[in-house]
Amino acid sequence: MAVDTSRPISILYPDQEEAGFRQLSTLSCHDLGLDTLCQTLAGAPKEEALIMSIISKMSSDPKVAEYRQKVFVDILELPVLRNRMMELLDKIQYIKDFKTMKRGSSERMGLWDLLHKLDEIHDYIETVEAMQECLKNAPIKSKGLIDLREYVNEIYNDSFFAEMKEDIKKIRAEASSVKSVTVGINVNERFEACSLGLISINDAPFKKSNIVSNFADALKKGKLHEGTDWDEDMRYHPVDGDGLDIYDIADRMYDIYTKSSVQGVMMKNAETTAAVPDGDGMENSTYYLDKIVNKLLDTLVKKLRDTLNKYVNVAVVNISKLIPEFVYYIRFAEFIEANLKKGMPFCEASIISPEDLANGISMKARGLYNLKLAISSNRSEEIVYNDLDFDKDHTVYILTGANRGGKTTITQAVGLLYVLAQGGIYVPATSFEYKPVDSVFTHFPADEDKTMDLGRLGEECVRFKELFNEATSESLMLLNETFSTTSFEEGYYIACDSVKAILSKGIRTIYNTHMHKLAFDADKLSGEGDFDVRASSLIVKNEGANRSFKVEVAPPEGMSFARDIAEKYGVTYDMLVN
Repeated sequence: MAVDTSRPISILYPDQEEAGFRQLSTLSCHDLGLDTLCQTLAGAPKEEALIMSIISKMSSDPKVAEYRQKVFVDILELPVLRNRMMELLDKIQYIKDFKTMKRGSSERMGLWDLLHKLDEIHDYIETVEAMQECLKNAPIKSKGLIDLREYVNEIYNDSFFAEMKEDIKKIRAEASSVKSVTVGINVNERFEACSLGLISINDAPFKKSNIVSNFADALKKGKLHEGTDWDEDMRYHPVDGDGLDIYDIADRMYDIYTKSSVQGVMMKNAETTAAVPDGDGMENSTYYLDKIVNKLLDTLVKKLRDTLNKYVNVAVVNISKLIPEFVYYIRFAEFIEANLKKGMPFCEASIISPEDLANGISMKARGLYNLKLAISSNRSEEIVYNDLDFDKDHTVYILTGANRGGKTTITQAVGLLYVLAQGGIYVPATSFEYKPVDSVFTHFPADEDKTMDLGRLGEECVRFKELFNEATSESLMLLNETFSTTSFEEGYYIACDSVKAILSKGIRTIYNTHMHKLAFDADKLSGEGDFDVRASSLIVKNEGANRSFKVEVAPPEGMSFARDIAEKYGVTYDMLVN
């Protein structure tokens, strides 16, 4: 089936058009550490923005995630292909950004523009040929890159492309053969130039350069030319005289120029003049010559531009749209490739099976860790790996543990798993099966300057209500010490109602908090409404007074952990008084 090359091609979306998505908020991107991650991946600030613009758009369509994952695997496993494609796309971007084709269709172009336009189109032709060669024998498996290969093949095999290639080759060869221009200059009685006109465009340069001696030779007896007749019936017409239209001249020249080769005199039987100011006008002769040439070639340039732009502009623009998409995949591939060499595990995520989904399981993560740790750590043995599931009995986790024990790290890590998986990127885990979410909502402590008007608790309540109203049963919610800026009694009261509201919607949630009583009451809260799902206590395990950074579904350790700390530092009652 023929590919429609007039439509944009995408390696992010299976239907070549952006599927429905929800944009992560700037605050959520920051809470998840995506800003730090994109900054680490990017080779330049512009790339950072490109990567963020893609990773922060979340589509819950499993087809989108699977389509992206296969493309990413190809790019990760074929480093030669990804490097070569990036070189070629950079060239396309350069053509798009700096070409003379960017002029409006009503603007006129001169000879310089024509020659550079031909070079640009020649570069475009070479780039398409190189891209076709690059993809032709590459062992790609993903539908996205196979579709791209067919798209480029369609351009390459198009009869117009072949004709354009041959025409550009011929015209560039002829244009490069222009070595000199012959002009005629009319003079008045004071021997001042009053007008000049184009006589011929030649394929050989003039050899004798001494103007004075040339002029003296011409004035010698017998050397002064009689009249204005010229070999091969070269005529000399004023621009605005005798009813001659400049575009009629240009049309005739277009036919002559494109149908004949350069042999001595290229342009015959057509020329024009331009008046020069009174006085010594010779100092402006270059300007007026340029004006003449531009007028003569104006129609020729316009015809070439109008014909070629109908095709080339569409193809260049459509292919150039692939650049941010390739940057996105390539920078992630380079990052993950480097960290795999350090021994850090990454895996391809998979959509949860229908059987597990029917049993209420929506996530099974094994060996997960926070990707931000991979950025700051050079040794895989320094990273702690965890297992975690979401199911009907564990839809809302109330996570407790010691300060600086890793609660925020594991909360953030789960959010990153979903964002990366749905972005098609390998995830930091040994295995990850999941049901896609429509968005990730985060409620982390706000900066002090954002709470001046409402107070910290007021700001937390307003922000939580906004997030809750936006979230659906298909969302992921990550709460970090929410409602912790007031007294325990007030915070606990608000937190209980918030957890029950979350259960009523069935939102997958991790709520890390210092309120151990909230975790103790997880079962009680689950039974206080007609909920299809339940909340459970999740703890960061401790080994004595040491932090393990391992999580486990279990009742909170609150008091026992405090006793361990007290004994370690000698502040129990017995130790203090004795």
